[in-house]
Amino acid sequence: MSQSIIGTPHKRIDGGLKVTGAARYAADHPLADMTYAYGVFSTVANGRIVAIDDTHARAMPGVVAVLHHGNFPKLHRTPNVAMSFKDILSAAKVDERRLPFEDDVVSYPGQFVALVVAQTFEQARAASFEVKVEYAQKPAISNLSDALRQHGAREGGGGHSRGDPDAAWQTAATQLDETYTTPVEVHNPMEMHATTAYWRDGKLYVYEGTQGVVNHRNVLANVFDLPPDRVEVHAPFIGSGFGSKLWPWPHAIAACGAAKVVQRPVQLVLPRAQMFTTSGHRPETSQRIRLATDKDGRLVSIRHESVNSTSPTDAYVETCGSVTRSLYACANVLVSHKSSPLNRGTPTSMRAPGAAPGLFALESAIDELALSRGADPLAFRKLNLASRDESLNLPWSSNHLAEAIDTAAERFGWHKRNADVGSMRDGDELIGYGMGACNWEAFQVPTDARVIIRADGTVLAQCGQQDIGTGTYTVVAQTVAQLTGLPFERIGVELGSSTFPPGALAGGSWATASILPAIAGATRAALATLRQYAVMDGGLLAGAKADDLKVENGQLVNGSQRVDFADVLVHQRLGRAEGSFKSGAKDGDFSYRSFGVHFVEVRWDPGISRLRVARVVSAIDVGKVVNPLAARNQVEGAIIMGLGMALFEAGENDPRSGLPVNNNYAEYVVPVHADLPDIDVTLLDYPDYNLSEFGARGIGEIGVTGLAAAVANAVYHATGKRIRNLPITKEKLMTL
Repeated sequence: MSQSIIGTPHKRIDGGLKVTGAARYAADHPLADMTYAYGVFSTVANGRIVAIDDTHARAMPGVVAVLHHGNFPKLHRTPNVAMSFKDILSAAKVDERRLPFEDDVVSYPGQFVALVVAQTFEQARAASFEVKVEYAQKPAISNLSDALRQHGAREGGGGHSRGDPDAAWQTAATQLDETYTTPVEVHNPMEMHATTAYWRDGKLYVYEGTQGVVNHRNVLANVFDLPPDRVEVHAPFIGSGFGSKLWPWPHAIAACGAAKVVQRPVQLVLPRAQMFTTSGHRPETSQRIRLATDKDGRLVSIRHESVNSTSPTDAYVETCGSVTRSLYACANVLVSHKSSPLNRGTPTSMRAPGAAPGLFALESAIDELALSRGADPLAFRKLNLASRDESLNLPWSSNHLAEAIDTAAERFGWHKRNADVGSMRDGDELIGYGMGACNWEAFQVPTDARVIIRADGTVLAQCGQQDIGTGTYTVVAQTVAQLTGLPFERIGVELGSSTFPPGALAGGSWATASILPAIAGATRAALATLRQYAVMDGGLLAGAKADDLKVENGQLVNGSQRVDFADVLVHQRLGRAEGSFKSGAKDGDFSYRSFGVHFVEVRWDPGISRLRVARVVSAIDVGKVVNPLAARNQVEGAIIMGLGMALFEAGENDPRSGLPVNNNYAEYVVPVHADLPDIDVTLLDYPDYNLSEFGARGIGEIGVTGLAAAVANAVYHATGKRIRNLPITKEKLMTL
């Protein structure tokens, strides 16, 4: 296959729609007779609803309905069975199993306790403040340490054990035993969660900011006791999600139920403050890491035991040891995950779940162990890299981590590092160098697609997968262009509707790797149909063999004969040549992962207590890079998110009341342009043909992993102060 289009940088084909405002998001559908919903949210963190007085609210101008647990229509809990990748298109998963207005129990602050529906957004919001709720309040647990004291921890999944880590620890030459903590992080995508829903003739239609229209449809079908074909979910454009839009949340179900009650379209947009409480977050974690080496510096024992916060309604587990089990060679490994409930909303997947907090702990510990031995952290890592996945006893499908380390180290100038702590200075600033490996899973999951060659000379590709802002529209167009020879302007792409062939969730960094085989298969099937039309009796290439026809520049070629796709169809008085394809999950004889490394330079000015990250140099091995422009953007964005994790982000709740105290952009600090360092990303671009014909692995999440550890390691090199509890703030550096 020619690589003239696959592997070439391309601007996003949907960019013009977005910058001109033509792209419609979930809240951009002004339906006739629309009503607007606004939630009434719990002002206590734990308790029961004793009474709701909505008399004044219902009498206010424009109010259509006030709904709560006393009058909301009956809903049905979805089975919420965890599906294997092979069955992912049948999944009906939610992270918060409790349905909105299911009962009078309040489990966390900001929980929906009522919903006002009115003629305008302003009327609904004003009336929501007039709904009076009386609570029987109970003491709340607001942090993980208190939860562990009161409830202990319950076992979670994703663990791993091999060898005898305890015995190996006892006889090891070098040991490290430390605990690392990470706070709550909140996704905060630019587009707020929104649902626009209406019912017509017993069928439910939904515009939703979701990362999975098929799963969303399946959940709503279960909840409202409908056949799946009686629910349509549309999400052609999403203002990102970072995992918070993978699964339906209470607002989505509440809006659909309200639309059924009022028999009019209902739109519900979550206020920014409620995106801190009712649509997931990365949970608080505490991770104990125990590492040991032999006299030569090789790891002989690894134990990574993590516990995370969860909600009273669900036992979410952050699999912090998911990378620890395989990144480094070691015969004796124990990984375990536990959770403990506190009065916060239900956590969920957030960009690189498990791996992001887990690699902060592991890569900090690896650095500490290397330094305790007097070893170069780079050399120590390379000495211990795993040559195969020892947790699965499988070879890597492709692994160029050693080359990534060497490449990034050279570009960064690691050889200029003075190993002595606090020895590097530029004027008043202490300079620190740090590094951290990054790692993420690679998947190919079932995806269906349809491609239609049309009589006007254009081609349309359709799939029920979403583009969450990562460039999926463009890589689909690249694939069709690669196989048809047509220019981009003659290729249409439609994504994000449950009416299209079902596509997988856009999460887990599997979107590109999964959709490309499906689109390629559907394109080839459409071309096969077109070839048959061309050689049939009376066809423009009658007498030729269909299999002998080549495809070049939007034409079928038989020796010296060339005919346009459109001419074949017009001649036969046909409107289209259509092809479909169903791709499957990839499993078998290999372990599929992506690899990389970050090198970081920090500068600390003790005179004015200013810490800044000056440079980040990264090298990433994600297989074939389909669109280098979009791929580089993904890694750079992930690095910026990693900086937020390292230096700024922490969701805080008042320990007395359990209520959130920084549920806004002003006080939940994220990186802004003034905080950004120089970022240098190298994409190694080695196709992984064991995964797919294109050799592409996902790239959306790997860049956020390992970055916080690289920053922490650089901070230690500059200051001699080891920060094991994120974020790394100047207050911590000043008080240690």
